Amino acid sequence: MAGDGSDALVRRATMRDVADRAGVSKSLVSLAFSSPESVSPQRLARITDAAEALGFRPNRVARSLNGLRDDFVGILVAGSRYPVFAEVVDAARIELAAHGRLGLMTSAVLPEGAGDSARPELDAEAVAMLGDLQPSGLIVVGSLPSMDRVVEAMGSARIVIASARPGRLAGAATVRGDDEVGMRLVVDHLTGLGHRRIGHVGGAGGRVSSGRASAFAAAMGEHGLDGTLVAESDFSESAGFRAAGELLDRAEPPTAITAVNDLAAIGVTAALRQRGLTGRIAVTGYDNTYLAALGAIELTSVDPDNATIGRRAAEVLLSDDDPGEVLVAPSLRVRASSVPAAR
Repeated sequence: MAGDGSDALVRRATMRDVADRAGVSKSLVSLAFSSPESVSPQRLARITDAAEALGFRPNRVARSLNGLRDDFVGILVAGSRYPVFAEVVDAARIELAAHGRLGLMTSAVLPEGAGDSARPELDAEAVAMLGDLQPSGLIVVGSLPSMDRVVEAMGSARIVIASARPGRLAGAATVRGDDEVGMRLVVDHLTGLGHRRIGHVGGAGGRVSSGRASAFAAAMGEHGLDGTLVAESDFSESAGFRAAGELLDRAEPPTAITAVNDLAAIGVTAALRQRGLTGRIAVTGYDNTYLAALGAIELTSVDPDNATIGRRAAEVLLSDDDPGEVLVAPSLRVRASSVPAAR
C-alpha cells in the first residue's frame, strides 16, 4: 500500500545514506568503518551515530571480496557429528572475538550418504565458497580428506589445524592433545585397578585413531603387558560395538577395554550390556564429551582439554610464530565405568 512506509522497511540503508545524514563524504564513511583510527573522534562519532540511527551495517562480504577486511577467519570442521569439535570451535571463536576477529564456521565434510563413497568426502563447494570470501586465516578442526584441495582454495590464508594429526603440512601449525600422555593415563589407571589383560578398540579412521592405538601399545609395554589385544574400530558407536564383540569372543577376553573415543566406548558398553557383562569389564573412552558424564553412561574418559586446544589454535593463527606442533596436556576423568578387576 502506497504511503504506508513499507518501501522504507524493505530498503536497506546504504553508505551514501549515512554520509548524507552525517554531513560527510561517502569515502570518509568507508574509511570510518575500515580504519576508524584514521578518522577524527568528532567525525567518527557523527558517522557512527548516523549509522546507528539508520540501522546501517557495512557489507562484510563485499568488503572481504574487495580486500578491505583482514579480521575474517574461516573455520572448517570435519563433520558435525562429533561433540568434541564443538568445544574446540567455541573456544577458538571466543579467542578470535577477544582480538576483534570474526570467525565464520562451516562443515567441510559432506553428510553420510551425500556422496558415492562410505568414506568421509570433502564438501568441495563449501570449501571453495569459504575460500572465495578470502579469509585472512583458517582454522581446520579435525581431520579432513583431500587437505591439499583445502590449501589450494584458501590461497595465501594462514592455516592452523586443531585436534588432528595431518602430518607436516607446509606453512600450517597443528594444535592437538597429547595422545601419548592420554593413553598412558588410561593404562596407568586400569593397571592400578588390577587389570592386566586390557584391550583396545580403535586404529581405524585416520591418523588420530592409529596414533592412539600406537600410544595404547606403548603404554602397555611400559607396564610389561601385551599391547596387541586390539580390535579395529573407527570413531563410531557401531564400530565400537562390533570391535568389542571381537574382543569378547576371544578365548581369553580382556578384563578392561579402552576405546579410541567416547562414541566407540558407548558402542563397547552396548556390547557388554547385550552379553550381561555390564559392571564386570572396565570401559574407558577418549575426549570427555558431554556424553561421558551422562548419568546413564558414567564413562571414564581422557579429557584432552578442548577449550585450551581451541584457544591455542586461535592464538597461533593470530601470531607471527610457527610453532610447528603444539601439544596440550590431557587429564583423566574417572567415573563408574572403570570398575576394578575381579579377584
